[in-house]
Amino acid sequence: MALFHVRMDVDIPRDLDPEARAQTLAKEKAYSQDLQRQGKWVHIWRIAGKYSNVSIFDVESPDELHDLLWNLPLFPYMTIDVMPLAKHPSSIK
Repeated sequence: MALFHVRMDVDIPRDLDPEARAQTLAKEKAYSQDLQRQGKWVHIWRIAGKYSNVSIFDVESPDELHDLLWNLPLFPYMTIDVMPLAKHPSSIK
């Protein structure tokens, strides 16, 4: 397994149809919660004051992470930064 730190900044167009926006947000929530239940989306934190989050993913490969992110319903409206993580030699866990 490989751990990744992922920051997602969301910028939904203000002129997006309100019904389309609501449906997209509902799909996003269901998809992200399913990934959390599967143990792939390990942590998610909101960045205070922004429409952004920081998450930790535990996946098999960068390719799997790419596929998971690509399938996020909000993906077309996101700027995403990915950092692969490695165990720190001073970590006791």
